[in-house]
Amino acid sequence: MSLAQLHYTSAPPGPDGSGFRFTAVTPGVPESLLREAEQLIGYEPPRDAPSRPTDAELTAFPQAFSHSVLSDGSRLLARTVYTGADHSGGWGNFHAHAVHLPTDLPAHLPAGARESAGASPIGAWNAPQWATATPAGGVPAPMEELPVSRSFERRGLVEFAASRAPWLAGFFAGLRALSEDESAPRIVLVERDSADVARWIALASNVLPRESVHRLTFTTYTRRPQLARQQIIGVLPDDAQGLAGDERRYRVLDRTGREPAEPAADAWAEIAARVWLGRAPEVFAEAATLPGSPFAPGPLAVAALCTGISPGTNGRTEAAGWARAHTHALDGRRLQQLVDALCAPAEDRTPAETAALTQLFEALDGRAPAATTAPLGALVLTEAVRTPRAGLGLPDLRLSTLPEELKRRLADELAPDLRAGIAADLTDGGSATSRPVELLRVAELLGVDCTDQLPGLARRLSHALIAEPEAAYTPAVHTALEEYFDLRTAVLSRLDGLAAGDPPAGARLLSRTSLPFRGVQALPHLKMCAEAPVPTPEGGDRVGALHSVLRAAAVSPFADPLVLRTAVRLVWGDSTPTAGEARLMLSESGSDAHRGAGTWHVLVRAALDGPGDSPEAPDLAHDLLRCFPEELEPRVRKALLLLEFAGELAAGRAGSGWTDRALSLRADAEPVEPGVLEQVFGALSRELLSEQRPEGELYALVHCGNPDLTAAYGRAAREDRVRDRLRTVPAYAADCFTAWTSLPGANRAWDESRTALLDKVLRPAVRALPAEDIAAVEQCLERTGRKAEEFRTWNRPGAFGRLSLRFGRRS
Repeated sequence: MSLAQLHYTSAPPGPDGSGFRFTAVTPGVPESLLREAEQLIGYEPPRDAPSRPTDAELTAFPQAFSHSVLSDGSRLLARTVYTGADHSGGWGNFHAHAVHLPTDLPAHLPAGARESAGASPIGAWNAPQWATATPAGGVPAPMEELPVSRSFERRGLVEFAASRAPWLAGFFAGLRALSEDESAPRIVLVERDSADVARWIALASNVLPRESVHRLTFTTYTRRPQLARQQIIGVLPDDAQGLAGDERRYRVLDRTGREPAEPAADAWAEIAARVWLGRAPEVFAEAATLPGSPFAPGPLAVAALCTGISPGTNGRTEAAGWARAHTHALDGRRLQQLVDALCAPAEDRTPAETAALTQLFEALDGRAPAATTAPLGALVLTEAVRTPRAGLGLPDLRLSTLPEELKRRLADELAPDLRAGIAADLTDGGSATSRPVELLRVAELLGVDCTDQLPGLARRLSHALIAEPEAAYTPAVHTALEEYFDLRTAVLSRLDGLAAGDPPAGARLLSRTSLPFRGVQALPHLKMCAEAPVPTPEGGDRVGALHSVLRAAAVSPFADPLVLRTAVRLVWGDSTPTAGEARLMLSESGSDAHRGAGTWHVLVRAALDGPGDSPEAPDLAHDLLRCFPEELEPRVRKALLLLEFAGELAAGRAGSGWTDRALSLRADAEPVEPGVLEQVFGALSRELLSEQRPEGELYALVHCGNPDLTAAYGRAAREDRVRDRLRTVPAYAADCFTAWTSLPGANRAWDESRTALLDKVLRPAVRALPAEDIAAVEQCLERTGRKAEEFRTWNRPGAFGRLSLRFGRRS
């Protein structure tokens, strides 16, 4: 089978008047193919080309060597060169010679020709079969196979790759993208010589899978890259303007400009570049024999490593990952080569690489000879110890399989790093707590004595656990505490002390972890934290919960008062016991226990911070004054005395001088808690509203002019017990009338209060009385003189009675 050929150039005008036309075509080529080919093989000389170049200048013109796919799926391989003027008098300034490669070409070629047909299209660059003029007679000479040249020898391509080192990875990344997605950005190669563009394409043909090579389209030169249809486009520097900004359509690699500022971010492309720079293009063929997709970085990295080329940390990571998944594909020799290469010294090793090497060691350990895996195990261990963020994965790292001699060497080399890692601060949450305990295990397996590091580790670990239990209590920490008795004992002892200082934190720790704290140690505070992980809600039996927590401690508060403090904080948390709960706690535990535990402060707050209607608060104040005479500061003592006085008033044991005493104690106890003030002023006001009040106490209230006390008196007078007594006891109504009409104008607070009480409290009660009770009130007032007439006037319907009393003379 002969390949169809096309020759196209400028010639004397034909019948249609055109000077550019096909001058020689293999018979049988359809007109549609010619029309499509005509759009692909034109030529425009460079912008600065001379109008009438000499023969020497013609050799410097770029060649437009192209490989294109036609609409029917066939391909067109063409070379277009600038010829200049025909000095013999003929026409023409460029000549295009093209070969049509049909889609079924490989199937119809004889066996000897298939190898040539399957060769890379760029391999035909500068082949001697390419013509620069129309063949004689206008008939192309038969061509049985694709032209092949010797333009791209291995040594020349290796040297070319080295000269383009900064751009290699970006070029190969673009190639991969084009092979996987036809809509990917096309590659624009900016070179001053089209031969260099051809060398780029030759590099690509050695890198890409064979099927991708034959689908790759290119042109080594064009003046109008925006109109080019090929995937790789070669241009001169002047023709690349504006392309770099259109990143969705073009990936511009400008050899004449600056080197790329960013890496390619493509592992396969990076490894492919390193292979060329390692002067070993045969690695690509070797990688093709290994399992994996055509652009998988793992096989290429493995082949490179086995050849002695370092693919960098990303490549080694990919190689280790591939080898872990394809151990069956590596024979003993190749596996040994790979392990030796992976274990070679490297300064760029990353945590990701170390993690991949660890996983490879875990996959090989026990399945491959120990002599093969031992260096890998030693490397993984060394990197893990010396690289804090590498991650050890020690539960799967069987150090016991390492030869004893190797373990002794590692112990000598790693002892300083192990000790430093165990002693490091725990500042990164869970990963930080895992590392020192894993290093402790490594030290034990290697025989490195780190006993002196345990106290410091226990201190740091306990603080991390109490502060962030969920983050700090990692599986590695759990395993270490289970396996190492000395570490567990030291950590639990410190945690017990920390729980005593912050019981809620201890309860939080035990509620969120499975800390193994039960055993031979006492650990009373941790045991209490386990018993009461959350504060008991108000309204529950909190004193009963306190007993339960104290029983869990298995230590008497008299022997260790601090357990009482821990129990109180666990049961009540940040809240305060009620006065009744505080009295029970004080009576059951005694003052000495509370004094030793420091919980007497809680009892004081229970008394002073309670509500103003707490019936137990005055008695609690009395008990506290008796039990803690030396501990109470002066202000607190006065406040408790004020509260105790409220109880004396309520019990009728207050003696005389109530108002003066209450105000005097209040002045010494400032600032007085609201509940305390409500208790004492409320109790005093209720006694002042009694008919049995001592002579002169009401006048003391009026003349003191204290607005708080006067307001408290007004509130007490509005209580239901006063209203009920006004409606049922005429003598009490008479007494209140006498009191509330006394001393008009004494001070503003009293005037406002008594007027309101007369109008809002007494009048409604009197209006509801039957006539006989009204008469009884008047009789009681008659015994006091003029108050009976005042009462009649006040009780008279209308506003006159009210006004006469509001603005009347003083009594």
